[in-house]
Amino acid sequence: MDNRGFDDEPDLFPFIGTEEGDEQMESNEVPDSLPVLALKNSVLFPTIVIPINIGRDRSIKAINHAASGNKLVAVFAQKDQDVEEPGAKDLYEVGTIAKILKMLRMPDGSLTAVLRGRHRIIRRRMVSQEPFMEGEVELLHYTPTLNPLAFQATMDSVRDNARRAVELSPNIPTEAQVMLDNIEQPSHLLNFISSNLNGPVEVKQELLESNDLGSKSEMVLGELQKELQILELRDQIENKTRGDIEEQQRQYFLNQQMKAIQEELGENPNKAEIDRLEKRAEAKAWPEEVATAFQREVARLKRMNPQVAEYSVQLSYLEILLDLPWQEYTEDNFDLKAVARKLDQDHYGLEKVKDRILGHLAVLKLKGDMKAPILLLLGPPGVGKTSLGRSIADALGRKYVRMSLGGLHDESEIRGHRKTYIGAMPGRIVQSLKKVQSANPVFILDEIDKVGQSHRGDPSSALLEVLDPEQNGSFHDNYLDLDVDLSKVMFIATANNFAAIQPALRDRMEIINLSGYSEEEKLEIAKRHLLPHQREDHGLKANQVKIPVSTLRATIEGYTRESGVRSLNRLVGALMRHAAKAIAMEGASQVKIEPEALEEILGPRRFEREPYRKAKQAGVAIGLAWTQVGGEILFVEASLSPGKGSLQQTGNLGNVMKESAITARSYLKANAKHLGVDITEFKEHDLHIHVPEGATPKDGPSAGITMLTAMASIYSGRPVKPYLAMSGEITLRGRVLPVGGIKEKLLAARRAGMKTVLLSQMNEKNVREIEERYLKGLTIKYVETMQEVLDFALQ
Repeated sequence: MDNRGFDDEPDLFPFIGTEEGDEQMESNEVPDSLPVLALKNSVLFPTIVIPINIGRDRSIKAINHAASGNKLVAVFAQKDQDVEEPGAKDLYEVGTIAKILKMLRMPDGSLTAVLRGRHRIIRRRMVSQEPFMEGEVELLHYTPTLNPLAFQATMDSVRDNARRAVELSPNIPTEAQVMLDNIEQPSHLLNFISSNLNGPVEVKQELLESNDLGSKSEMVLGELQKELQILELRDQIENKTRGDIEEQQRQYFLNQQMKAIQEELGENPNKAEIDRLEKRAEAKAWPEEVATAFQREVARLKRMNPQVAEYSVQLSYLEILLDLPWQEYTEDNFDLKAVARKLDQDHYGLEKVKDRILGHLAVLKLKGDMKAPILLLLGPPGVGKTSLGRSIADALGRKYVRMSLGGLHDESEIRGHRKTYIGAMPGRIVQSLKKVQSANPVFILDEIDKVGQSHRGDPSSALLEVLDPEQNGSFHDNYLDLDVDLSKVMFIATANNFAAIQPALRDRMEIINLSGYSEEEKLEIAKRHLLPHQREDHGLKANQVKIPVSTLRATIEGYTRESGVRSLNRLVGALMRHAAKAIAMEGASQVKIEPEALEEILGPRRFEREPYRKAKQAGVAIGLAWTQVGGEILFVEASLSPGKGSLQQTGNLGNVMKESAITARSYLKANAKHLGVDITEFKEHDLHIHVPEGATPKDGPSAGITMLTAMASIYSGRPVKPYLAMSGEITLRGRVLPVGGIKEKLLAARRAGMKTVLLSQMNEKNVREIEERYLKGLTIKYVETMQEVLDFALQ
């Protein structure tokens, strides 16, 4: 229920009159026409007395005219409250005759008139608009109630709800309760409540227009109940808020009293907490700079009120200082033979990596102190880069911690947030040291080639300070605002793509390539590691499942073509599930999986060597390519068709490969006579070069000699020798230049069943670095010129 003030409207609480009331006027008491007063934002009901501020010119003239006569005025509510000078169409047709009880003239020229509603009326027509509105009206009367008992029950509910609303509403004066008790006539009570409802003008106007007291009482009851729900909810919220504030004030008062008493007794309220921190600090081994900073921050804590938010921030900061392992080191294992055995036990192959670790330990054993090297394990997925880091930690006897950098794009993740920020915390480097409680762990920086960059900074640049042995002795964390010594930490980074690493970072790391595994190495890894682990993961015992070497070899040859062993591990898991199902469902005591059963378990073979044997027609050569997941073989196909000598290239080729094709064709045209090719072939036939798997982008100079061989084959009609693969860059002068990724390419050739590989003479030094076992079954032919390539490759 409300009490809102308006212009040309009530500005005080509407109350009920004590003299003539509704339905007491007769038709002969109503003049032929009455001055019309437009009321904004409210509706005047019969028996209600309200004071109105009158400021509009026509309204002042209407009131003055009525006051000089019979003091009666017709009051109608305004439909649109924004209309300043309303006409007949802007007013509702049903209103109230009001009597002017009193008029007061204000200093600003406006009037305040006290009106009492007399009787409901309906406007028949407007007599005039100027100098004020005047209209003919007719009295409205209520129809008799058909169900007196129901009406009486509704009125009782209305009265009860109105009392409750008056109690809860802060805007209704206490006199309203007395008025409710003293109003006996139902129509008077309904008018009084309707006038004080906190509802829109449209609802009040509908209540005024209702001629049936029964319907009117039900409408009033419905509006009252809506308003009562809002008032009760607001009362609950206010009481809860008041209770919370009172409780906070009570706690604050008690805390202040306790603080005053403790001060009188000479006790510090934070003494127990601070004593605990200082006791821990006494036993802490840390640099003098950190000890000084700790004492300074503890002194600040002593001066703080525990109730302020900064107290908990300061306390957390001191806890982190105490939790960090400033000068707490684990002892390295200098039994180098035992370390070598541990590395051999966990990882098959990777001899270069193992030699590097043993070399580091040997220097550390002899010298006693050495800045930790930054190693980068570079290789395709699944070759064991991350797991090798854990093996190194176990072999050294150091703590192990891994931090994934994939997708990291916020510099604060490395350096930490400044302590002044809300929710600030140390960087992940410092958090990791706190987690492992060691200042010299083996720290794996996983996927360093996948660090992102955004408006929050460049994490790669922040890593420079971490990975530079000359700088990481004083790594600065923003949260601690202190230097942390990372020089004893052994950082090992892993990456798939060397080119994606920031150049400044590459310069600070020692690169160790983990190129991939040969089929023999995969077989050994499967026997030594994958089978036992998968068997244990599937709840099987060694005597329950038998997988012969022939089955493993068939799995590797027919279902995997990757550098690592991740897919092979999944396939071994599928074999174990098959065995577990046979044991659990069919009651088998032992399951032996032969090579013939692989198609039933794993599906059809995914990779076949047969196409390489059948590639005997002219115009087809096999190249070798390097990819992020290892080496791959690459078919290059050439065909001739009658035309004007154009060159067409398909297969999603990059610019470098397209240029290699143009160079190869130019060389062939220049040396056509020596190669035994009719020069007219180049003018009368169009050449089409295609590299299959057209959806895969391909680029690089390595396919130069492959394209040359395919073109020479199609022009001369001589097919390429079977089981021959090649890789090398070409020049117009006929030289063959070296290329990269030799180990990956040779492994790919070996996996694909190639017997001979053509390489540039200058790649011989790269081949010498590869262990002999990787080259078993491969014959490598070194060439210096393109003529040598063609002489050897074409049948």
